[in-house]
Amino acid sequence: MNEVCFKNLDKKDSWSLAVYEASGGYSVWRKILRGELTPEQIIDELKASGLRGRGGAGFPTGLKWSFMPRNSAGQKYVVCNSDEGEPGTCKDRDILRYNPHAVIEGMAIGGFVMNATTGYNYIRGEFIEPFNRFEGALKEAYAAGLLGENISDSGVDFNLYAHLGAGAYVCGEETALLESIEGKKGQPRFKPPFPANVGLYGKPTTINNTESFASVADILSKGGKWFADLGVENSGGCKLFSVSGHVKNPANFEVSMGTPFKDLLEMAGGMRDGAKLKAVIPGGSSTPVLTADVAMAMTMDYDGIEKAGSMLGAGSVIVMDESTCMVETLTRLAHFYYDESCGQCTPCREGTGWLYRALKRITDGNGKDGDIELLLNVQDKIMGNTICALGDAAAMPVESFLRNFREEFEYYIEHGKSMVKG
Repeated sequence: MNEVCFKNLDKKDSWSLAVYEASGGYSVWRKILRGELTPEQIIDELKASGLRGRGGAGFPTGLKWSFMPRNSAGQKYVVCNSDEGEPGTCKDRDILRYNPHAVIEGMAIGGFVMNATTGYNYIRGEFIEPFNRFEGALKEAYAAGLLGENISDSGVDFNLYAHLGAGAYVCGEETALLESIEGKKGQPRFKPPFPANVGLYGKPTTINNTESFASVADILSKGGKWFADLGVENSGGCKLFSVSGHVKNPANFEVSMGTPFKDLLEMAGGMRDGAKLKAVIPGGSSTPVLTADVAMAMTMDYDGIEKAGSMLGAGSVIVMDESTCMVETLTRLAHFYYDESCGQCTPCREGTGWLYRALKRITDGNGKDGDIELLLNVQDKIMGNTICALGDAAAMPVESFLRNFREEFEYYIEHGKSMVKG
């Protein structure tokens, strides 16, 4: 197991400045403050590392940082997305709990590269302990003279603030997150313009995920090639996977990209109670579900999961055994997206309601001929027709559940009860 985001977990007070510095923390930031690294060198190393956004989109981090018009006049911002609302995801909160200084150093480095003198870490509203840990780490960093104005007489300014959200799933979308920081209702913006040009308070802004920022300092300390070699082609480095569901030891695991799913399942202790694997959602509830046979042949990297028919997403691996009723599982997921739709786009606002009500009718024993076709028709009307990806997130599970487990839906409609539970 590799340790980039989850280093020092075996040490007491791993979240403290003393422990972080003892393992080389802030050495890259101090090199920057001494003028030993340029923005161009940092971007080159990040590009060489193959680091791609760890929040779900998978966009190359070095390339994203290069988009910021750093030499233009005016204020610029760097923002960390620690909202982590995807069902099945629980990695970023643990980074904030146990290694918050890695996020701070990564954001400070990003601020320097993009000439952004102010940063915000947007933390999910329910994450009280992670929020308090991050706030404590911020105080330590300021007290040590690592943040602020003209840091160590370097001419570099960087101020960083934590912003606590209110628990809205849609604020995980980067422009809805920016709206929320500004004190507005968290709803996605039309794009273009993109945040790199018109972001927070109308200024150029770059948003990255918690895990992405937490990986930056180690990459620059050990080299982009080192990180790239930890993974596989097109999926550099290691990755945090949150494994939950019907496994013996649900937990977060930091493993090399390209690790076979069967090995990750073994790390989680294998199937609970010796049950048989039935299905896997590999990247969080918004990614397509896979059958057991397909999942067991899959590798945990962008291309490997895409080849299997799903997406890596945020690395949220939901494991289901043979006792799982796929109709009832999809109904719960549909209710979540119906409840979390911000209501801005008609296909999502109305379509998620149609999906949930149709599925609820089936699980209530009142399914009708044509319900499967109705579900497929509605999800098709949602896909690609909304401002943000929440609509797609609601639609994709429907298509994949029906494609891979159609017989369970047909049985529930015909008999008014679950094929699995009787």
